[in-house]
Amino acid sequence: MRRPVEAWLDRARIDLKSAQKLARHADLTPSTAFHCQQCIEKCFKALIENREMPVPRTHNLPHLLALAAGSDALTLDEALLNQVNEVYVDSRYPGDTGLVPEGRPSLQKARAFLSFAEEVYRKAQNLLS
Repeated sequence: MRRPVEAWLDRARIDLKSAQKLARHADLTPSTAFHCQQCIEKCFKALIENREMPVPRTHNLPHLLALAAGSDALTLDEALLNQVNEVYVDSRYPGDTGLVPEGRPSLQKARAFLSFAEEVYRKAQNLLS
């Protein structure tokens, strides 16, 4: 594995471990959601880097998936991907729009995001090994 690919995957691992620790606390769901999104984003960027394509400076998960997937078999739950994509901004800033109008995902939703991030990380690892 080339060094830049390894670096992206290592950063994804750190975000995943952060999300796993945060998911134990009901009052930290915005941070859990944020680290799940970051893990997924960095997995996609590792896959893009592995294809020797320029890694775009965007947080848009559907766009990154389209670039990362290419001819590789990377099938994911698109509805959940879109939810994680939407909650990214909502988890960072208070507001009254988007997926979580109350400003926080539920603990159940945050844990669903965590399971999804773990799945994406495993799939990326498998594709890159």
